[in-house]
Amino acid sequence: MTDSAAMADVLVANAVGGEGSRRTRARFHALTVSAVRPLTADAVEVSFAIPEELAAVYRFLPGQYVALRTTLEGEEVRRSYSLCRPPNRESISVAIKRDHGGRFSTWAQDGLRPGDVLDVMSPQGGFTSTLDDLEGVHVAGIAAGSGITPMMALATTVLARSSTSRFTLVYTNRSTKDVMFVEELADLKDRYPSRLALHHVLSREQRAAPVLSGRIDEERLGRILDGLVRPETVDEWFLCGPLELVSLCRDGLGARGVSSDRVRFELFSTGEEKRGPRRPVVVRDDAPTVTIEFTLDGQSATVESPVDANESILDAALRVRPDVPFACAGGVCGTCRARVITGSVNMTDNYALEPDELERGYVLTCQSHPTTDRVTVDYDS
Repeated sequence: MTDSAAMADVLVANAVGGEGSRRTRARFHALTVSAVRPLTADAVEVSFAIPEELAAVYRFLPGQYVALRTTLEGEEVRRSYSLCRPPNRESISVAIKRDHGGRFSTWAQDGLRPGDVLDVMSPQGGFTSTLDDLEGVHVAGIAAGSGITPMMALATTVLARSSTSRFTLVYTNRSTKDVMFVEELADLKDRYPSRLALHHVLSREQRAAPVLSGRIDEERLGRILDGLVRPETVDEWFLCGPLELVSLCRDGLGARGVSSDRVRFELFSTGEEKRGPRRPVVVRDDAPTVTIEFTLDGQSATVESPVDANESILDAALRVRPDVPFACAGGVCGTCRARVITGSVNMTDNYALEPDELERGYVLTCQSHPTTDRVTVDYDS
């Protein structure tokens, strides 16, 4: 995932039904960095040791992510990154790619060392397979840049769990030197030569096959789907990258008759500038307010929000409960999800919630603004 002043490194996981779409209450715990390993000139893999008493808390599904929290120059900073290794009880690993101007990613590249302690949120997200039986299953993924991170865990797990499963990966980068996990991908190909199809697409380098040279646009995607990975042979799709690429691929698959419930997608950038929660807000006695009630961990709280402040529900809730869950504050990760019990809200952006969740009244509180005088939401639902 990348790291910009907005939230370009925050992932949203989208899945439909099954175990992969389960959501649990996000909580932070202090974990020790056990290793920092270079991946490219601008990316590192960071591993955290998991104490035995927290093994159950950090049990995760391939494709999920964690949020990291630290304080830089006196300000709390949160960034979310996909878990890049298959599940195990002793450690978790994420890949962090430097983003120009990104405070957290720059600090992670230059200053993070083994022995450092960071707050790490329990694993979240539904960017994981909903297929219980992988016998004879063909899974395909299209990833760009650091979008390879969750694909590493997904591909390794799918191929290891069944001797008849297949995984096709189309991975696009600018050049060879930008390819993350290049050795691990080669090792995986050597281990499963007949069941892993690996296609590197380079936008700024010439490949032997013309279809693998250049940026993935509508025309090139069509050639990929017509020749390299035919949609009718695939049981489940995973897309991970910037909004433009993910949208292009979803539209392309839809045009070829692929049902949306067979496509999982994860964004590391929406292409729009976002801000984290704003604080403080002054509540004046003579100014109109809206009343926001919320339940979190079984406890209810109420906060008055000035109408002219146009606060999101998350912003307002954080003023009275600093432990309200969030990671990106940009409508991307889904960590701040809650269900509207009474009243109504307007949700500005949504890159995380499925249609069935919306129908059941769930909203992203970082993007939701009250449209009634009183709103009640439940983070525990």
